[in-house]
Amino acid sequence: MFVKLKDQSSVELLEGSTAKDLADKLNLKGPDQALGASINGKTVDLSCTLKDGDTVNFWNFNDSQGKEIFWHTSAHVLAQAILRIYPDAKPTIGPPIENGFYYDFANLTISDTDFEKIENEMQKIVSENYISERQTFPSREEALKNFSHNPYKCELIQNFAPSEELTGYRQGEFFDLCRGPHLYSLGKIKALKILKTSGAYWHGDPTKEMLTRIYGITFPDRKLLKEYLLQLEEAKKRDHKILGPKLDLFSLKDEAPGMPFIHPKGMVIWNQLIAYIRECLARKDYVEIKTPSLMTRELWERSGHWSNYRQNMYAFQIEDRDYAIKPMNCPGGMLYYKTYVHSYRELPLRVAEIGNVHRHEPSGALSGLFRVRSFHQDDAHIFMKPSDIQSEILNVLNLAHEIYTTFGLNYHLELSTKPEKNTIGSDEDWDIATAGLKGALDQAGRAYRINEGDGAFYGPKIDFHIRDAINRTWQCGTIQLDMALPEKFELEYTAADGTRRRPVMIHRALFGSVERFFGILIEHFSGKFPLWLSPLQVRVVTVADRHSTYAEELVKKFKEAGFHCDMDNASESVNKKIRNAQLSQVNYILTVGDTEVEHQTANLRTRDNVVHGEVKIEEFLEKIEKERKERLLQSPYRQ
Repeated sequence: MFVKLKDQSSVELLEGSTAKDLADKLNLKGPDQALGASINGKTVDLSCTLKDGDTVNFWNFNDSQGKEIFWHTSAHVLAQAILRIYPDAKPTIGPPIENGFYYDFANLTISDTDFEKIENEMQKIVSENYISERQTFPSREEALKNFSHNPYKCELIQNFAPSEELTGYRQGEFFDLCRGPHLYSLGKIKALKILKTSGAYWHGDPTKEMLTRIYGITFPDRKLLKEYLLQLEEAKKRDHKILGPKLDLFSLKDEAPGMPFIHPKGMVIWNQLIAYIRECLARKDYVEIKTPSLMTRELWERSGHWSNYRQNMYAFQIEDRDYAIKPMNCPGGMLYYKTYVHSYRELPLRVAEIGNVHRHEPSGALSGLFRVRSFHQDDAHIFMKPSDIQSEILNVLNLAHEIYTTFGLNYHLELSTKPEKNTIGSDEDWDIATAGLKGALDQAGRAYRINEGDGAFYGPKIDFHIRDAINRTWQCGTIQLDMALPEKFELEYTAADGTRRRPVMIHRALFGSVERFFGILIEHFSGKFPLWLSPLQVRVVTVADRHSTYAEELVKKFKEAGFHCDMDNASESVNKKIRNAQLSQVNYILTVGDTEVEHQTANLRTRDNVVHGEVKIEEFLEKIEKERKERLLQSPYRQ
């Protein structure tokens, strides 16, 4: 029999061969290679038997699917180790996460001092190199019988749909309820680390019992673990949850969980971000709207959110009518489009909204500005003819490139295609949409990965994964083609022949969540914002009280030029005042004493303690005005 590879080449195999046999034939035996496979768009174990004509793609550790398989299997290694050491513990759930995995346990109490023995036991299990064996339960009753000793697993089983297949995985003596897929064998795990432990409510519900959550991470190479641990140390120094309040940018209050308070200094940065994105929108011929935050249940039923997203929405009654605060801007954008009849001549119509949305997140999932309940999305909905798809996608790609590079952020692109099940729209629609996205990516000349079958149910999408200063990636921007909402809301435009046609629609966000992007920037710049974003651009420091009048004149001059400038004339040493300015991340510190007053100059140093000496005020102003206007990331006064 013959199977096809991703590059469309064919490989001959014996009948009954598995994905593992194919991987071995292709010599994909490294610990980071062939962690799982995609067969005809479905991700499976390597033990899966191949058929003639199958299309096969292997997932490696640099693929998100490969990492998910690697870390999902590793979570089972952790649970197996815990049960060997603490046999009375009750495993509950153990999913892979963005970096590593966790597993929640009932009837378990541990501390940091226990990490080493858990790691040693995990290492022992890995060295035993068990093969992962997938088992399908013939019935729900059989699954319940198998896990009768564990009420948490039984509850999970009861919540599965009657038609849903129930499976488990065995490695050695350990057997767990799991959908998979898993690594073929455990020997690919070459490095592991327990990171932390915390409490977690069952199902994230504060009314349920508290469980013990253990976080861990594994890699196919010890070098990768070392690099990751170094990155964690650097990340601690940059943590926006510490730096933000320390720099007086934002705070979080118990009275409003997950809803940040942005302080005056933070608002300086916020307003610059919004002004910049609006400048970009104006240049790219967007119109901006503002839609209500509160809309009726009927709207959310029509959009599908009430049935599919209700648990994440804040809803209540007013005068016996159900309302919900918007979790997304899209339905309001649909109503705006329907305000009047559009001609094909108006298309593409680019409609932007920086809308405040609210989504219920479990309290345990909240994390600074990264995971909140109230945030602003820099959304846009682009309504167009099918023939506009490729050019409009290209426009968004170019805009995204401009925005991310302005902040010094590298990024990579991922194209997600039609899922195998539960999609809407015809195959022809999907083919046109996917070809449009792919064509735009190819025309832009940018590399991208294809995530087969990982698109939304309503259309394919492109995701932007930005990379910060310490090499972490964040999924921020997205471009999604939607074939659902234009249909649900019966959107139309008048074509050239006078007929009514359905527009194609793109959702796109570039910052994504403005709050989350703000948090990413705090960590990316480590609180040392470039001048154009900085809330403290210039500080004038006096040597003695007699220099205050001149210092006040300088402050006034800088403020009139539009800079954020203040003065420190406290009765403290100059060194201490300079140190305070540096800790506050003031970009430029101007010291004035007798010489400077006489010469009408200032003595300049930067927050990195590089002393540039005496400077003429007008020349200094000219330089920093250029730095601000051009949104430079590096100071012209850098050493």
